[in-house]
Amino acid sequence: MAQQDQDMKFEVSLSKNSTFIVKDGIIKEIKAPPTGFGKQIVCWSNGKPTHVEFNYTEPII
Repeated sequence: MAQQDQDMKFEVSLSKNSTFIVKDGIIKEIKAPPTGFGKQIVCWSNGKPTHVEFNYTEPII
């Protein structure tokens, strides 16, 4: 069976800070931490992203 080469494209705004994950041709935007400070850890299994861990901090004023 011949495999067709598919050219999939997705446009994103470069004026918005964001994180995207692509898995099996599907793109998902990952939301920023609610306080604006934190980190996102992408966990992988068998060469594919499986889930994201969120850790955020809140600055002391």
